[in-house]
Amino acid sequence: MYSVETKGNKKQKREAEKGEDLKEWECSLWQRGYARVAGIDEAGRGPLAGPVVAAAVILPHEFDLPGLNDSKKLTPARREVLAGRIKEQAEAWAVARVEAEVIDDINILQASLQAMRLAVCGLIIRPDALLIDGRDVIDWSSEAKPFYQIAIVKGDALSASVAAASILAKVERDQIMTAWHEIYPDYGFAQHKGYGTQKHLDALRRLGSCPLHRVSYAPVRELCSRTGARG
Repeated sequence: MYSVETKGNKKQKREAEKGEDLKEWECSLWQRGYARVAGIDEAGRGPLAGPVVAAAVILPHEFDLPGLNDSKKLTPARREVLAGRIKEQAEAWAVARVEAEVIDDINILQASLQAMRLAVCGLIIRPDALLIDGRDVIDWSSEAKPFYQIAIVKGDALSASVAAASILAKVERDQIMTAWHEIYPDYGFAQHKGYGTQKHLDALRRLGSCPLHRVSYAPVRELCSRTGARG
């Protein structure tokens, strides 16, 4: 008996190995008694318009999500497929958003952490521990029983549950911005999702800002002050 390793088999093997590598953070916590680990990530810190969206995902100890990775490394179509599978297989998941007006009021870091907190609070199962993408953790000081949490730089490329959260957050935010395109078609939100592309900057120069824009962001503030146009 012998087997032939085809190109397709090699890809499946690489994806399986990647999936196991991504479980190292989770396995470490599971072995320490933290049975339910939630991965937390956000999408939308950089755009000039729209909300910041966060997701929280508790994956089971065994799951089948071939190709799971940092959302930024996946095509939109692949993200959509994986988002559906994540929702089907997750023990719990939730998404939350914080709008541009709040971002302008409290700054994008605090808004991102607020969205993450809301996502965790939206889970139907209380997690035992949190893995958070980035350098900052969530303030649970007002909670009677704060969560054990770890911040992981580039966590969406190192943890399965954080990668899953990054995908849900990105897909949700893209859908939000595509829907807003129907209301504000001249800005091109369906194409750039609020990021500062040349088309978006040109629209800001021509039209000024709309209610979705983050006026605390320098490009929006400066372009609108030059034109005198504000949403």
